[in-house]
Amino acid sequence: MASDSLLEKYSRQMLFAGMGPDGQRRLLGSRATIVGCGAIGAAAANLLVRAGVGSVNIIDRDFVEPSNLQRQTLFDESDARNALPKAVAAEHKLRSINSGVEVRGVVADLGPKNAVELLSGCDLILDGTDNFETRFLINDFAVESGRVWIYAAAVASYGLTLTIRPGVTPCLACLLESGNSSQALEETCDTIGVLGPIVNLVASWQVAEALKILAGRPEALHGRLLSGDVWTGRMQAIRLARNPECRACAKHDYSYLQGEAQPHITLCGRDSVQIHERSRALDLPALASRLAPLVEDVRQIRNDGFFGRPRHPEGHQGPCRGALPLCPLSGRVIRFAQGIPGSARMPGTAERTPHAGAIQVFAKVHEREKGA
Repeated sequence: MASDSLLEKYSRQMLFAGMGPDGQRRLLGSRATIVGCGAIGAAAANLLVRAGVGSVNIIDRDFVEPSNLQRQTLFDESDARNALPKAVAAEHKLRSINSGVEVRGVVADLGPKNAVELLSGCDLILDGTDNFETRFLINDFAVESGRVWIYAAAVASYGLTLTIRPGVTPCLACLLESGNSSQALEETCDTIGVLGPIVNLVASWQVAEALKILAGRPEALHGRLLSGDVWTGRMQAIRLARNPECRACAKHDYSYLQGEAQPHITLCGRDSVQIHERSRALDLPALASRLAPLVEDVRQIRNDGFFGRPRHPEGHQGPCRGALPLCPLSGRVIRFAQGIPGSARMPGTAERTPHAGAIQVFAKVHEREKGA
C-alpha cells in the first residue's frame, strides 16, 4: 500500500476478510469501464470510485435532465439546469469524491465502429445502458475478447444482474436469444417508471461482483442470475446453463459488433431519435428550409461544444426541453423540444410523432470524418 493516507482511506474495506490489503492493492491497480451513466451506471460509478478502483472510464451520450434526479445519484439541480453531459458531470463529481482514482468521462455513443477503441484496455465492463442493442454489442465484444462484463437492468420496482465470464458462464445471447425467453425488461422507465431503491440495489449487486473480480477473488463469484423486486420483497437467484447453440459464445457470430444487427434509427429517449446511418449526406440548410413551414427553428449553440439548445418561441411560457449532446463520435440526432404547442413530422417518415414540439436538427461529425 502506497501511503498512510491510503491506508486510512480504505481501512474499513481492508478489514473485511474477503478484501484485505492484497485485494485493495489489486483494486488500486485495476481498470473498469462503465457503459451508460444513467441510474445504475451513476450508482455503480460512485461505488467503484469510493472503493478505490484505480481507473474508471464512463461512456455516455446523454445529458442531465430534471427527471433524472429522482434516481441518478451523481447529479444535482445545477447539472440539470445547465444540461451537462452525464459523463462530464459524473467525472467532475467523482474526482471530488476520490482524487486518487483516475476518472475519465467520455461523451460518446457506443457503436460497432468505436466499440473496440472505447472498450479495450480495461479489466472489466459494467452495464449501465438502457437498450438491448448496446448490451448485445458489449456482449459480442466481451465474448470475442474474453473480457468479463456484468449485465444489469432495472425498471419499475424490479431489477436483475448477471456476471458474464466468457467461456465459463452463459453470455447474454445464451439468456435472451435462446428462443424460449422474452427480453426480460422490454418495458422502460419512460413507460412504467422506476424506483430509486431498485436502482441502488442492482448497482450494489453489480459492484459487489466487480470488486470480487478486480480484487482477484473470482472464487467468491456466486455464478447466478440475481433478480429482485423491492416493492414485493421477492428475491431470486437462478443458476443458468450455457446454450450449446448460442450465436455468440458457441458459433462466434458477432453480428452486433460487426454492425450487421444495428438498425439505422434507434429510439434513445422519450423525445429523441438517433440516426446511425451516415452513407447519405445531410444538408442542414436545405432541411431547415423544408421544415420552416412546419416548425419554428430558433436555435442558439452553447459555446462549450456539447449542446445545441432551442430558445422558447415568442410568447411561449412552458418548459422547452431540447438540449442535445453533440457527441464527436455519435451520428446525427434529431431531438424533439417538448412543451411547444403543435406536432412535427420526422423527416423521411410518413407518421407524425406523438411528441409535442418543434424539431431541432443538429449534426456534428468528428474531425477525422471531414472531407470524407
